[in-house]
Amino acid sequence: MTNYQSHRSTIRTLTRQDLDDFYRVVTGYQSPARYDVQHIESPQHASISLTLRPLATPYVHLWSHDEFDMAHYAGVLAQELSLAAHDGDLLVGLAIAEMQRWNRSLWVWEFHVAESHRGQGIGRQMMAELVRRATPAGMRTIVCETQNTNVPAIQFYRAQGFTLEGIDLSYYTNDDVTHGEVALFMKRKL
Repeated sequence: MTNYQSHRSTIRTLTRQDLDDFYRVVTGYQSPARYDVQHIESPQHASISLTLRPLATPYVHLWSHDEFDMAHYAGVLAQELSLAAHDGDLLVGLAIAEMQRWNRSLWVWEFHVAESHRGQGIGRQMMAELVRRATPAGMRTIVCETQNTNVPAIQFYRAQGFTLEGIDLSYYTNDDVTHGEVALFMKRKL
């Protein structure tokens, strides 16, 4: 696979060695707003709506992963579609992506840029490289999961050509609406 290099960062295939720095890059997010989720269902009608609402205090979410997540990610690396962004020798971004051959979709399990390097176009470069690699691999779409509380991620994905195509009201718990974080699935067709 070829590397993509900008003035500051190099985008290349993610390696097991890069995973050693996973937790330095994958920290969490803050959001100044959230999408409130409303679910209405009756025998005649069902609807789910999202309404953007600014927050008085930013929403903070810190990521955590267990050894099963990390083992799965290590196995996904063999597909050579996951990416690392480096500033010199420093890992500053990563995208862990896995092909789902049955429906020709590329699932992006993790997509992060270190806080110190956000706003420099690294995420945009990584997404462009994912598209560049997914197309010849026969993928028809790229799928990203995010949360109704992660408005910056939703805005980023939309700017990269993704649209909201799914909502799961019980992806994290049996009552995500009450708990406050609801999974949103965004897709970019290739």
